[in-house]
Amino acid sequence: MPFRKTHSLEELGEQCVGLHADLLPLVDRAAPLTEYAWKFRYPGEQSLPSPQEAAEAQQTAGAIFAAVLERLPPNLRP
Repeated sequence: MPFRKTHSLEELGEQCVGLHADLLPLVDRAAPLTEYAWKFRYPGEQSLPSPQEAAEAQQTAGAIFAAVLERLPPNLRP
C-alpha cells in the first residue's frame, strides 16, 4: 500500500490499522512518539526526555516495529 511521506505516526498507523485492525492498540501508543521525529532535531529551549520517558518510548517503538515486521511477507522482512 503506498503511503505519503510524513513524520505523523498517527497517519501512518491509521493506514496500518486499515490493513490489520489488531494493530490499533499499538498505533494508539505510537501517536505520541511523533514528536521525537522533530522535537530534538532543531536548536531551541526544548527539554530532553527523562531516562524513563526515553526508555518507554524506545520500548513502544520496538513493540510496534516487531508487530509490523510480523505482518510482512517473509521475503520483505530485513
